[in-house]
Amino acid sequence: MRGMSRLSALVKHWHQFFVPIAVASIIVCLAGNAAADTLRIGSKRFTESYVLGELLAQTAAPHTRTEHLQGLGNTAIVFAALKAGSIDIYPEYLGTIDLEILKHRVPASLAQINRELAQLGLGATVRLGFNNTYALAMRAGDSTQRSITRLSELARHQDLRFGLSHEFIGRSDGWPGLARRYGLAQTPRGLDHGIAYEALAAGQVDIIDIYSTDAKIAKLGLRVLRDDLDYFPRYDALLLYRLDIAQRFPRAWEALQHLEGRITETDMIAMNAAVELNGQSFAAAARGFLTQGRDAGEQRAGLFGKLFGDDLWRLTRQHLALVLISIAVAALAGIPLGIVAAFKPGLRQPVMAMAGVLQTIPSLALLAMLIPLLGMIGAVPALVALCLYALLPIVRNTCTGIGQVPAGLRQAALALGLSRRDRLLHIDIPLALPVILAGLKTAAVMNVGTATIAAFIGAGGYGERISIGLALNDNDMLLAGAIPAAALALVTQALFEAVEYLLRRKRSKA
Repeated sequence: MRGMSRLSALVKHWHQFFVPIAVASIIVCLAGNAAADTLRIGSKRFTESYVLGELLAQTAAPHTRTEHLQGLGNTAIVFAALKAGSIDIYPEYLGTIDLEILKHRVPASLAQINRELAQLGLGATVRLGFNNTYALAMRAGDSTQRSITRLSELARHQDLRFGLSHEFIGRSDGWPGLARRYGLAQTPRGLDHGIAYEALAAGQVDIIDIYSTDAKIAKLGLRVLRDDLDYFPRYDALLLYRLDIAQRFPRAWEALQHLEGRITETDMIAMNAAVELNGQSFAAAARGFLTQGRDAGEQRAGLFGKLFGDDLWRLTRQHLALVLISIAVAALAGIPLGIVAAFKPGLRQPVMAMAGVLQTIPSLALLAMLIPLLGMIGAVPALVALCLYALLPIVRNTCTGIGQVPAGLRQAALALGLSRRDRLLHIDIPLALPVILAGLKTAAVMNVGTATIAAFIGAGGYGERISIGLALNDNDMLLAGAIPAAALALVTQALFEAVEYLLRRKRSKA
C-alpha cells in the first residue's frame, strides 16, 4: 500500500503547492500592472497604429521608461484600457473620438471634444499632421468596366460583394451610417483588415474599406471611390491621453508635443510601406522616420529568424505563466466544485451547467467585458478568462472520477471508522486521481491554445506574434507564433501523460 499512501499524502497537501504559486503569481501580475514610473503606450491592431505606437515610444524613451502595449484589439478595448489607467496614451483619430467614442451625431469641435473627455480625465491634442480617413476601394478594372467612381453609384450594383473589417461593420461612423446615407442594400462580409487587400486582389470580394494612408492602395492599383455625399468626417491623427501624463512624465510629454504637425500623409504612407511592402519591423519604420532614414534598421527576417527571434524567451515566459497560473487557480476552484457535485446530486446539474455556460462565451467577448469590470488590461483579465475556461474539464472529470469509486470501498472505510474527510483524502481522491489528472491535462492543453488570445489585451505570449501576423497578413509571423504554441501543447500533454504513467506504475505495485 506504499504507493497509495504516497498518493494520499500528495492529495492531502496539494493545496500547499498550488496556493502559493497562484497567489504569488497574481501578486506579481498586479504589481506589474501597477508600476507608476513607466509610460505605457497603447496601439490598435493594424499597421499604422503599431508604427505610431513605436514612434511615440521612441520619442519618449530618452526621457522616461516606456512600454508599448501593442495590438490591443479594436477601439473599444484600447479606449477602455486608457480609461482604466492601464495605458497612458495612444494614437487615435479625430473622427473616431468624435463619432465612435463620444457618439456625436454631427462632428464637434476639438474644444468641445476635450471638454467632454476632461470629465473622464482624458484629453486629445498634438495633431500629428495627416488625415487618415476611411474610404471604400475596388479593383481599377472593375471600376472602369462598371463606370463606378463614386460611392453613390454602388447602390445600382446589388451584385457587388463587400468585404469589410469587423470594426467598420459595427462602428457608428462605419457601415450602418454609410449604408443609410447611400442607400446600400448589400450585406457585407466581415474580413480582417490585414487580409482584405489580398481577398480583393484574388477576386473573392469586390469592395473593401481602406484607410487612405494604406500602402497597398498604390501597389495593387486600386480605385478609391469618392465620398460624393461627404459621409466620412476628417480623421486627423492625434494623441488621446490621460490628463495626468504632463505631471507624471513632464519631459516625455514635452518631447511628444514636438510631434505636432511633423507627419505628412506621404510620410505615413512611406512608414506603412516600409513595414507592409519592404519587410521592416514596426520599430525600424518608426526609427527611420525619426532619424530621417539614417537608421532605417533591419528587414523582417524569414520564418527561422522570426521563430527564434529575440522575443522568443520573453513570449515563452509570458505564455507559460498564463497557462500555469490559470490551471493552478482553476484546480483550486474546480476540484472542490467537482467533489461537491459528486456528493451532492442536487447541486450537480447547476454546477455543471455553470461551468458549461462559461465555456460558451467567446474568448474575445469575455476579455472585452473583463477590462471594464476589473479596471485593467494585461495578465489579470487574461488569467481570469483562462481560469473560467479551464473549469469545465476539471469539474467534470473530478465529479466523474469520484463517482467511479466503488461503493463497497466507501462502506468498508466507514466500517473501519474513517471519517468522511479521511475517506475523501485516503480513498476517494486517490482512486479518482487518474481521471482528475486527465481533466487537468485537457484544461492545460486547451489553455495553451486559448492563451494566444490574451495578446489582444496586452498580456503577451505567443499570441503577440499571431496578432502581428494577422495585421500584416504575414504567414511567417503567424507560424512563428503558432509553432511554439503547438509545441508547448505537445510538451504539456507529454508531461501529464508521464505523470499518469508513473501513477499507474505506483498503483500496480501497491
